[in-house]
Amino acid sequence: MLLSQQIESTIDHSAESGWGLIVAAPDYERALKQIRQYRLENRCWPWRQNIRQKVLFDWGSLAWVFLICVVFWLDAKQMDLHRPGLMDSAAVSRGQWWRLFTAMLLHADVGHLAANAGFGLVLLGLAMGAYGTGLGLLSAYLAGAGGNVTTWLIDPDHRSLGASGMVMGCLGLLAVQAASTWREHPRALKAVFGGIVAGLMLFLLLGSSPGTDLIAHAGGFATGLLLGIALRLAPRLAQNAAANLIAGALFSGLVILTWWLALSRMR
Repeated sequence: MLLSQQIESTIDHSAESGWGLIVAAPDYERALKQIRQYRLENRCWPWRQNIRQKVLFDWGSLAWVFLICVVFWLDAKQMDLHRPGLMDSAAVSRGQWWRLFTAMLLHADVGHLAANAGFGLVLLGLAMGAYGTGLGLLSAYLAGAGGNVTTWLIDPDHRSLGASGMVMGCLGLLAVQAASTWREHPRALKAVFGGIVAGLMLFLLLGSSPGTDLIAHAGGFATGLLLGIALRLAPRLAQNAAANLIAGALFSGLVILTWWLALSRMR
């Protein structure tokens, strides 16, 4: 501001007086007047809002990484889990709905597993920190299933496996996290849209590269957005121990039930 008025200044700091500006003696009164006028004009600047969100990371996401690693190890031990568990639109149409869930725990190779485990650990940990351990995990799992539902509806011959739809669902959940600031700061519209746009940019970066399952990624991301909006209508659920316990139990029940149905087909 001072430079715009052709007043040269130097930033100074000392242990005794703290931070300050040094200007030439002939410019002192004019500089003081300009600083006072600047403060007066910007005293009620509408964009000066103290918008801060606590960013929490839930290391419970390590349990999910351990789960997909165990399933990968079991599959490598010649259990042939791909056949009853991978996402197959034609099989789902014949009533094998469990494939919408079981496919998320299967991976093609070590590289595929490592990519989903790495990104999933971070994004799922942030989603669980934002929405609660159980609620965040269940929501991400349902978002991944939503991605598989999308592929089933669009492509009747689709076959796939992997947790990338669930990872994109975490991204969708996190994209709407900024919406919680709206309740505390009515002028936080910029932060709300900024969070959604940032999520979309990350989705384009991580979820639309060549060779990826774009339909499942888009469906997972969109489902995550919808679930995130729904959860933000009841923000206190994240700290509700009973709600998170029930959600965690539902997640465990879904994993056990769907894999029991899948494995029973192998007998």
